[in-house]
Amino acid sequence: MTQTAPKVAGAALLVSMLLMSGCQALVGGAVGAGATGGGYEIHMDNQKSRVQKDFDEGRITREEYEIRIDQIQRDSFIQ
Repeated sequence: MTQTAPKVAGAALLVSMLLMSGCQALVGGAVGAGATGGGYEIHMDNQKSRVQKDFDEGRITREEYEIRIDQIQRDSFIQ
């Protein structure tokens, strides 16, 4: 057995798995990741609203407000 035989066997196994499962696994993973990302952005928007409310009600200073908003924006996927 040559050194390339295991690589060829591995590649054949991978191709056969993709042919058997189709693209459903790949599409399902992409949809799941998109839903997770969307949920994360909603959470970030809620955090922004909470910080804005705290600032409007005088619970935090302008400096604290700016620090928190900056952190939320840096953590966001959408900038």
